[in-house]
Amino acid sequence: MGTTTMSVVDRFRRSMNDHDLDALFDCFHEDYRSETPAHPERSFTGREQVRENWIQMFETTPNIAVEFPRVTVDGDTAWIELRMHGTQTDGDTVDVRGVVIKGIVDDRIQWGRIYLEPVQQSADVTWEEVYAGEEHK
Repeated sequence: MGTTTMSVVDRFRRSMNDHDLDALFDCFHEDYRSETPAHPERSFTGREQVRENWIQMFETTPNIAVEFPRVTVDGDTAWIELRMHGTQTDGDTVDVRGVVIKGIVDDRIQWGRIYLEPVQQSADVTWEEVYAGEEHK
């Protein structure tokens, strides 16, 4: 099962880097469940939302690139360290890092837990401000 799980993870990464929306969409079960524990309002069910999210990502960040520095597979679950980076059409940079956990069933991603955050760009923010949620620009 680990080999199948890893092949889905590879297909998932490749489709994002190829900007292949159909191949990316095909990585997900129809009833995909996405949970974002730190931001529960971002959670959703259904792969149509995956399509909508990635249409927007490919349109606003046409050079988006995805790296998986580390992947650990435990049966049908993949723990993926992830980095997404690129430049948006308005010139702003995107640099997001974190971990995603994906549950694989029947060669598709059935559920995910997302722990991603933008990389802090300002060097003058103290740890106290970050923990208090007071980022200054």
